[in-house]
Amino acid sequence: MNKSGILFEHSVKINIPFHDTDAMQVVWHGNYLKYFEIARDSLFAEKGIDLYDYFLKFHYLFPIIRVSVKYIAPLRVRDEIICTAYLKEARRKIVMDFAIRRTSDNTLCATGMSEQAAVLFTGTGMDLEIPKEIRAALGASNDA
Repeated sequence: MNKSGILFEHSVKINIPFHDTDAMQVVWHGNYLKYFEIARDSLFAEKGIDLYDYFLKFHYLFPIIRVSVKYIAPLRVRDEIICTAYLKEARRKIVMDFAIRRTSDNTLCATGMSEQAAVLFTGTGMDLEIPKEIRAALGASNDA
């Protein structure tokens, strides 16, 4: 882990489509979570992780158990943004921080975080550790 506590970071560019905005052409607040999900999924793909395939092979789900967003500046239709996911933890749960910046002026528009748990789909309860293959792919130490 580096000095700032980030195991890995990954950014994606997104152009805000009309259908993500309200009548004032401002992005509806719930769509920020969608942008976080796009960055999270892209981070996993960069690390060679497909959580759906992992579910099919090993019967683990990775539900979001906590999320927060701080809205700082509005996003509008046709804005180009960079959404960055920062992996903070991947042992007991997967924790990511997020930042959304408008590319035209580098304005920080939103920050957020999410937590995901590993749940074995047998219905017997929640696993207390992210599977070792996922931890290894995300660069999380087995002994941290």
